Amino acid sequence: MNSSERKKKYTRKKYCKFCANKELVIDYKNVDIFKPYISEVGKIEPARLTGTCAKHQRKLAQEIKRARQMALIPYVIE
Repeated sequence: MNSSERKKKYTRKKYCKFCANKELVIDYKNVDIFKPYISEVGKIEPARLTGTCAKHQRKLAQEIKRARQMALIPYVIE
């Protein structure tokens, strides 16, 4: 298959929801924000899949870990 025969895939650029909406605050007590950023197994999703910027990905991971220590969200989802 030549490169001219391959179909180009158009993907939408992912954007950081926290940069777009400044009112959305990352806090360990706000557990509902974390659901899209945690996989089915319970792992934190990488930024390349979620589209968050590096600054907010670090803050998000820190607050998810803090919420786990406070037992607001489980370490492993069964």
